[in-house]
Amino acid sequence: MKNTNILSKIFLYLCALSGLLWIGGYFARLILTYQLFEDTDFILKSFLNNQNLPGILIMLNSGIILTFVLYIVFIISFIVFLLTAHLSFKENGWLFIITILVLITAPFEIYLMTIDHKIIDLILSGLFSVNDILDLIIKRFKIFGSFPIIELLCYFAIIYLFIFQPLKMSKNKSEHEN
Repeated sequence: MKNTNILSKIFLYLCALSGLLWIGGYFARLILTYQLFEDTDFILKSFLNNQNLPGILIMLNSGIILTFVLYIVFIISFIVFLLTAHLSFKENGWLFIITILVLITAPFEIYLMTIDHKIIDLILSGLFSVNDILDLIIKRFKIFGSFPIIELLCYFAIIYLFIFQPLKMSKNKSEHEN
């Protein structure tokens, strides 16, 4: 990555920053939304009622918007980085694995983002039914089950791969093989 141009370094920085912020926001959002329910039955906790739920959902909406925007920035900056960096997947196995992980998880996350978009629209309209929002949150949990947790583990693996860059072929090896 020493031979990459300034444009690719800018997009690498944007990708890393938005990716890390997205992971943190996503993790916090999952914890907070799981706290609304008892165990795995999706029954609201006893202290939640129709008076305090709208305020809680409005506060959760900022986390939903944050993760929504950061994921879009992450995906776009990652793709632009790949296009501008001109790094060989053959010489950088770590980058190949990262790309595969991002591309495999992206369609699932994009689908979940369509549900998030509905939640954002309903809450920002100001005229929302608490039950409609809760139904969408529950749908998001049920649709892919434990996918968000698996996705977070994949992105933690991406951080590891980026830092340690295993499967990186040195230039001497690649010249020797040719």
